[in-house]
Amino acid sequence: MNVVEPYEPIQHHWFYNQQVDSKDSWQPFSREDSQRLEDAYSRVGKNEKDEVVATDGRRYDVRLRERKRYSVYWEQKPAEVRRCSWFHKGSKDMNYTPYSEELCNLLEDAYMIAMTLEEWKTNLELPTGETVILHNPKVFCKEFPPSPNERTQPRTLKRGIENIPVEIPEGEPEIVDHLVFMVHGIGPACDIRLRGIVHMFDCFATVELLIKSHFRQSEDSCIIGRVEYLPVNWHKVLHGETTGVDKEIERITLPSISRLRQFSNDTVLDLFFYNSATYCQTIVDTVASEINRLHSLFLQRHPHFTGHVSLVGHSLGSLILFDLLTNQDTDADGTPHEIVFLWSAQLHEDTHVDTGCGSNESLEEALKGHGLEEHLNILHREQMDMESLMLCSEKDLKDIGIPLGPRKKMMNCVKKWKVIPEILYSPVFIGAHGRNGKVCSVALIVAVDYQHFDVGIGQVSIDYPQLAFHPQAFFAMGSPIGMFLIVRGLKRIDPNYSFPTCKSFYNIFHPFDPVAYRIEPMILSPDMDLPPMLIPHHKGRKRMHLELKEGLTRVSSDLLGSLRMVWQSISQVPAPALAEGAISSMTPTDEAEVSPMEQEERNFTKVGTLNRGRRIDFVLQETPIESFNEYLFAIQSHLCYWESVDTALLVLREIYGNIPARNTNL
Repeated sequence: MNVVEPYEPIQHHWFYNQQVDSKDSWQPFSREDSQRLEDAYSRVGKNEKDEVVATDGRRYDVRLRERKRYSVYWEQKPAEVRRCSWFHKGSKDMNYTPYSEELCNLLEDAYMIAMTLEEWKTNLELPTGETVILHNPKVFCKEFPPSPNERTQPRTLKRGIENIPVEIPEGEPEIVDHLVFMVHGIGPACDIRLRGIVHMFDCFATVELLIKSHFRQSEDSCIIGRVEYLPVNWHKVLHGETTGVDKEIERITLPSISRLRQFSNDTVLDLFFYNSATYCQTIVDTVASEINRLHSLFLQRHPHFTGHVSLVGHSLGSLILFDLLTNQDTDADGTPHEIVFLWSAQLHEDTHVDTGCGSNESLEEALKGHGLEEHLNILHREQMDMESLMLCSEKDLKDIGIPLGPRKKMMNCVKKWKVIPEILYSPVFIGAHGRNGKVCSVALIVAVDYQHFDVGIGQVSIDYPQLAFHPQAFFAMGSPIGMFLIVRGLKRIDPNYSFPTCKSFYNIFHPFDPVAYRIEPMILSPDMDLPPMLIPHHKGRKRMHLELKEGLTRVSSDLLGSLRMVWQSISQVPAPALAEGAISSMTPTDEAEVSPMEQEERNFTKVGTLNRGRRIDFVLQETPIESFNEYLFAIQSHLCYWESVDTALLVLREIYGNIPARNTNL
């Protein structure tokens, strides 16, 4: 006697539609989010008011009556949401697609009747024209209307999410330990597939997997929660209707090689925009206001957040953040923070550099120091002070009656004074005296207001907005900061300088990135050659090809050292002794073998205070295929950071610095 299986109601699961390459891709919510949506669904029928459910770590809101999923922090087209129970797959599809809720109800009703009456192999006509055949409690298929042009085959249906191969994401911890803002670089594309910064969120958010693999014990003990990453998009505002710059550029763009010119207009021009006072102000205001807006919105949705905030900038985005952080105020009255840099200069010992405050007294001291005091009466008659003198041209001095010789000297002095923008304190000369007491090579340490770097060194003068928080760390990826500082006229960075409101700074780069530059050589003395710190692979210390390369280098170095030692021992023995065959025995001193990590600790050098005395430059390990042709992978190496697991792990190590990570030597 056959035992009749009782009918069991289906367990619904909620899905949302995500566009991937202009195609529909239905993704499941986590079990926790799906259960919250199901609970809200049961309340919607009783209440007239719509239910709004926060999902995906509160980054999205689902409006139940609309069946739409809305992004909270960034602009994104609302996605359709379905309460699903039955699924189908086309002949060319890789994944199962859920039926609409109406069709799911029809199929479920037919299944319940068949189970109750034990009537199988019944046909069900769907409104779409498809015919579904219920063969037995486990096998269902659908047939399409016959088509003269295409031969169709029956396709299998599945009931319940447990019967389809789909990976249901795990729910995110409610507690957020750290908030990270991600600022993109030039152009709208952030990776080799030309995806935008919003799409990069899913790539960089893979750190949740790193937390589970490298901080499993701390996560299981509820010591740590999660890290929230929010993208900051400034390119859309710059190239939007507000500025109208794209239309103006399009009018003057040549029609030839249109794709290349369009790519150049969307990407390379951002560098020129940032060096324009008008558009630089727009870019900086957009980045700061967007960060503050996202920060405020995040606190509204996470009122109990007590963690820290960090910043991540890629390419030009890192330079924007660097300039912003350099111009943050620390005083309550909003006094600009003073920044100390080093300028290299060749000065005569009798050279006098004025601290010029713009008064007649300082002008008098400056001219006396150069033997030009006899012309003070002429300048006083014209009511000239230091500031007005620096604005004069040689023609102006000629018009007021300054002779040719003194005029040339004054212009030369003015030229020297303009090298150092708005000196706030007397400079301190560091360095050794030159020979014969004539010339010495020194470095000038001057406290300067970074907002006035437009004087003589190419930085535009704008008003820098203030961030609503003090960041814990700043991560620059593929950054041209060092190059831009050199172009602006900064030879060195004072080792005692640090950001006013941010205590940690990491400069991360790929060895083949053509846009990336180092920072540490600008802080260390020129005679120091300190290689960047190698970021360990997230599965171990080094990639195999790098270990092999290092091993071969070490072997060849040891072999050359041994041959050199043998040659030196032979060449140092006297000739008579060689003739007599009496060779002196020389035992070289053997040094104990030191591991690379111990050697790194022995060779540790404090690198300024930008990163609290720690190392600043960190280099990723290239892959084996990249090492074969560094030119071929140059562009790809500049766009690899958002998807780099090793970079994400370095960020986590800074955030959870007091918690030991497993399988890593960071």
